[in-house]
Amino acid sequence: MTLPSRAALGTMHGKEAAVAPPLAALGITLIRPEIDTDRFGTFTAETLRSGTMADAARAKAKAAIAVTGLSVGIASEGAYGPHPSIPFLPLGREVLLWHEAETGREIIELALDDRPTYDHAEVANLAEAEALLAHVAFPATALIVAPSADARPIAKGLRDRDALAAAIGQAAANSADGRAFLQTDMRAHMNPRRMQVIAGLAARLAQRLSTPCPQCRAAGWGLLRCEPGLPCGDCGTPTALVAHDIYGCTACGAEDRAPRTGTADPAHCPYCNP
Repeated sequence: MTLPSRAALGTMHGKEAAVAPPLAALGITLIRPEIDTDRFGTFTAETLRSGTMADAARAKAKAAIAVTGLSVGIASEGAYGPHPSIPFLPLGREVLLWHEAETGREIIELALDDRPTYDHAEVANLAEAEALLAHVAFPATALIVAPSADARPIAKGLRDRDALAAAIGQAAANSADGRAFLQTDMRAHMNPRRMQVIAGLAARLAQRLSTPCPQCRAAGWGLLRCEPGLPCGDCGTPTALVAHDIYGCTACGAEDRAPRTGTADPAHCPYCNP
């Protein structure tokens, strides 16, 4: 099991602060080239993301490899929006991807954040924004200001109250209803909560890289996917809850199915609770 001494990190938003420390413990130094990762998609939709989150992370990793000439590229991608089951709550999704140039082999770690610092508000002035500022822990979390939700931002990365007030005034003056649209800046270097989630993913990636495959001894044995079907505790009908965790190696294809213990509450059963 041999790991590279260096890897390229595809970011322009300071993610090395979160990703570098766990990998450094494995003897891997991250090299961050000067590349424009915004061309693969932005949170404010000036550039729409093409494909999946993994596709975007892969494109960033490959771009970093192309500039540095290193054999491994690492990159992350996030997506934030309403919770699919609880619409009034936000949900964050994060991907951290390890890509090996020579073989195309990848190791992907995923995370869901049910407490992201992600919010927005429509305000006429700074006074009306105070509730949002308190909720998102401004100025640690920066804000973006635009005339409306679908308009190009007037300013990003705002952490100064005077600059924020000025941007709100400018956006309100250019909006149809005299109000400005404020939203949390979800770029990693502007959002401490998101950086914390990425750091957790990096720690998981490092743990996985330190775990050899029991068959081929390649680095990277870990969780690949989950299979639903946990039986109902009353009638035994398979439910949508996870029944097995599938661990494996993306180098040789070896897999191991680990069953979850227990049964599902009948509230999740399609038979008991149709």
